Amino acid sequence: MSCSLLEFCRLQELKTVRDYLFQSQKTEPAEEKNQTENELSWDTSDWESAWDSGDGKEQEATSTTKVEEETTGQSGPWLQDCIVALSPCSDLLVVAREQKTVFLSAKWRTDDNGREEMTLAVSWTGSLSSDEGECVSSAICIPLASQKRSSTGRPDWTCVIVGFTSGYVRFYTESGVLLLAQLLHEDPVLRLKCRTYEIPRHPGVTEQHEELSILYPAALVTIDGFSLFQSLRACRNQVARAAAAGSDVIQPPPLAYKKWGLQDMDTIVDHSSVGVMTLCVFDQMKNASILGGFNASVKGSPPAMSQYVTVGGGPYTGFYYAVEGSSQPLLSHVAMAVASKLTSALFSAASGWLGWNKNKNEEEVTQKQKPKVEPATPLGVRYGLPDSRRHGESICLSPCNTLAGVTDDFGRVTLLDLARGIAIRMWKGYRDAQLGWLHVPEERGDREHSPSASLPRRHALFLVIYAPRRGILEVWAMQQGPRVGAFTVGKHCRLLYAGYRLMGVNSVTSQGWQLHTQQVCLLDPITGALRTVNIPFHLALSDKKSERAKDMHLLKRLTTILRSREVEPDILESEAKSVLLDIKHPAIKKQALESLLANKNAPISCLTNITSALYDTLKQQDPEEVDTVLVQLCSSQLKLLQLYSDMQHLHSAANTEACSEALDSLEGIEDELSRVGPTLQCYGQLTSRPSVSFAQDSPDSPLSAQAFLTQLEYTEDGQLRVIHASDTEWNKLGNFLFWGCLCGKSPLHEVCDTLQQAGISPQQLLSLLLSVWLQREKEVLQKPQESVRNLYTLLITLCNMKGAVEESWDTQSISPWWQQVRCTCVQSHNAAAALLAALVAHRAAKASITSRADSQLQSEWEAVSLELEQWVVCVRQLEDVLVLQTLLLVPPPQGSAGGAPAQCSIKMLLEGGTGGITDNVSKWVFRHSLAPERLKEILQKREDKESDEKLEHKSGEEGKEEKEKSQDDTDGTAELLVAVCQRFPHSLSPDLLFAHCCWEYVVQWNKDPEEGQYLCSSMQHLKLVSSPHIQLGICTMMWNTFIVKRFSATAYLMEKVGKAPKDRLCRRDVGMGDKAATTFLGCCVQLLQILMEVTGLLVKNQCPLSFISYYVSKVIPQQSMENDQRLASNPVQSMDGE
Repeated sequence: MSCSLLEFCRLQELKTVRDYLFQSQKTEPAEEKNQTENELSWDTSDWESAWDSGDGKEQEATSTTKVEEETTGQSGPWLQDCIVALSPCSDLLVVAREQKTVFLSAKWRTDDNGREEMTLAVSWTGSLSSDEGECVSSAICIPLASQKRSSTGRPDWTCVIVGFTSGYVRFYTESGVLLLAQLLHEDPVLRLKCRTYEIPRHPGVTEQHEELSILYPAALVTIDGFSLFQSLRACRNQVARAAAAGSDVIQPPPLAYKKWGLQDMDTIVDHSSVGVMTLCVFDQMKNASILGGFNASVKGSPPAMSQYVTVGGGPYTGFYYAVEGSSQPLLSHVAMAVASKLTSALFSAASGWLGWNKNKNEEEVTQKQKPKVEPATPLGVRYGLPDSRRHGESICLSPCNTLAGVTDDFGRVTLLDLARGIAIRMWKGYRDAQLGWLHVPEERGDREHSPSASLPRRHALFLVIYAPRRGILEVWAMQQGPRVGAFTVGKHCRLLYAGYRLMGVNSVTSQGWQLHTQQVCLLDPITGALRTVNIPFHLALSDKKSERAKDMHLLKRLTTILRSREVEPDILESEAKSVLLDIKHPAIKKQALESLLANKNAPISCLTNITSALYDTLKQQDPEEVDTVLVQLCSSQLKLLQLYSDMQHLHSAANTEACSEALDSLEGIEDELSRVGPTLQCYGQLTSRPSVSFAQDSPDSPLSAQAFLTQLEYTEDGQLRVIHASDTEWNKLGNFLFWGCLCGKSPLHEVCDTLQQAGISPQQLLSLLLSVWLQREKEVLQKPQESVRNLYTLLITLCNMKGAVEESWDTQSISPWWQQVRCTCVQSHNAAAALLAALVAHRAAKASITSRADSQLQSEWEAVSLELEQWVVCVRQLEDVLVLQTLLLVPPPQGSAGGAPAQCSIKMLLEGGTGGITDNVSKWVFRHSLAPERLKEILQKREDKESDEKLEHKSGEEGKEEKEKSQDDTDGTAELLVAVCQRFPHSLSPDLLFAHCCWEYVVQWNKDPEEGQYLCSSMQHLKLVSSPHIQLGICTMMWNTFIVKRFSATAYLMEKVGKAPKDRLCRRDVGMGDKAATTFLGCCVQLLQILMEVTGLLVKNQCPLSFISYYVSKVIPQQSMENDQRLASNPVQSMDGE
């Protein structure tokens, strides 16, 4: 494992951010634009002479990448001119320029592959400047820890701290609401830096306190982290309360800060607050003698001091030490802001540092008075690194607070030892460099096998240097380590290093937390990618003699070979074999073998030979020195590769087996196939319509060896287990194993014997067989007799395997083996394939039970089993579902309401409750726009057939006249509907079907009130309901659910206007046009007429009307209404028999 750049987030709307920040700039003419680009394309004549000859290649790389940048639309270094701050949790990004600021917050979305990925989208834009002429000079995002006990380390919210050229430091929420405004010094704010709590890794390390440091040109202000944390929480709570209820603002606690006047340096541009330190006795005596002379007195205990390191000029680097207790903390002046009437969440600024943002639309602007600025305590430089010609540009403190990286105007990067105050290393050729640090812990796996496993985990420190002039990102091991990683990146990126984590964490609350923070991030403004650097710990230990480093080099070499598509198979095999055998470390060798087996370009013979050679080499070594996990991996993968090769050979061989056994055992199934043959033929014609699909999703696509290896694994007991990762991969594996057998192209018994010897359980083989059978339904229906015969042979063969059917199974109980087949058929939406599988499984179960009965009873009694009764019920239910699914698949005529047909299965119908079948048929009636009278004729024809089947033959002339009315496909559809009604006589009784159709039409009308014919059709269906109770219930539900509000709005509008309202008024108040309103009122008249007639009839017959209030008080779904009427039977009864 080597260094890598991992993209974990992507910025959205980058062009919008750039246009907003730079919209004040006018478009320049073409000549001026070219001149500006020439100025931005830096001249290398003044600095390339300072490089050694070894840097020539890097200079050539800069010139070659320059052409690529000019082709991009965002090639200008616009991000370098902005103030950029990223939260350590990577959930908030602040980009500011002059007075304008943009906040980008984290959002999660699903990519094309279904994976969740994080993006940063614009959440707030605006101007943060309050005073005229002030600009943003520095910004920082500090996440604040949650105080809840259930917190696991995620921040409660993030505070944005912004420094301005006027000297103000303002604190904002993520939505741009101003919390605090503090004027601590009247000079421009140069840098804002933060230090948060870190768990000490050693007992002797001093625990550092949280702190916010603000650098001015001649002063340094430090704010205590605990005081800042409490003040920000209080202010945020008051803002939320004031914005919600308009209450008065309570005065927050004052901030405790210290202000130091930095002396003895000409210019200061950056700083680092190292923290509190205590000198050893020798250093204390040395400093006392240097500062106080020969007669200086030395205290008994060294004083605690805060160390500050600054960079700039004269001297180049300065070290300041502030003794604890030498300066008392200052309390900021607090003023209370009282709002009598709140108009928004932003308040006008009051005197003092506590200010509330004022609404821009207000006409009156209150004159703000600058608060009192406290004088600074003088602090002289203790010592420094003098270099009159060198000027420092930035300083970056390491996480362990012992090292710091400094950049200067000479293009050098200097590494400082802060404890000794000396420069220990220098890199040159890094002009305008940006620095960051990475603190990498030791891997737990390596720590467990090391002799020092009981000691604390080791940590490695790496310095990350981004050189924008050269467009490279380098990683260097500390302190004198080599360069362990280098990446070619763009020239306009920004290296974002926070150097802190969550504020508000201490040694108690941090226990058990897992802080999810990024140490170093690289932002590319061209692509919008936000990437982090991943460095393994072992690179800190790598040198020229390290075996692990050599193994990593070999792994890189193998990865390069596998990525190349132009390598011949023989060369690939020899190179990969030599590299794999040369690797010494077992973990790296395992990683190399896994990457080789996952490569799609390697042929199966190459993988087999390489794995076999590695396995033989491991067997020849001492068993105590060989990694058992690696040996097991080689053995299992070698078996899987051999199984894959055997299956390929069997599928390519010709089938010479005889099928006489299947023909003898399948006697009688021809009658069943002929009985359901017309329905299967009709179903096959409806499902064979052309459709669009991708080539890689086709079931005929070959299964690669890599996919085969990822779906199977060996367990600890030596059994081969199939991994059910996804339905697509599962179907592909089943298609690879059994489709050749189902087509009759592969030897059935040899395939099953090979799979049994491999160790796959019969239950998983049965599941794979049924999945491919149900998936390839179209192909099965093309040759049903041949496919059924092959399926029967496979089922019998799998049933006879060891472990399939328990030997102690009683024929009077349900077998788990056959129950698995029934469950698969019951859940399948492929009705035809499920029915054929059930027919075959029924015959196979009957043959198995008969053979068991003959061997046990040895009598002439017929074997009666509960298992066979279950199969009879299942077959009958599947026949019913097949007829129903065939009806639902009939395409509607052109121009009618569309919609995909419903997919039915036994499980879905049973779980749908009462009325589920009727609901599906009513939706089908709506899609086909079947007239109510036509539906009545079809239902009447069913009743005539049920009452007297002979009557249909006698009245031949009348039947001919009815068929001549619609000679197209309507006759077949009508016969199909009659067949469905015969199979579900209770659920599809005329009253229930008319009631469901009425409800379906009114639901569709409610979705589109302009379609008045839907409501008219609903009324026609309602009139055909013969039961007055159902009519009354439907009328009441329609009136209260859909009609009464629109009817009331129409009546109120007509009363208001005094005449027929126009189209515009109808659309505004009623939600439909004037023509649709006319149709609506006509249907309302019909509904009220039906309601009046039915109520009068029920009252006349002295029927109870108590259920009317139930429908009025509560709107219930249609299926519950049918249950109350007690006219719909249980779906199980309607599917088992009539």
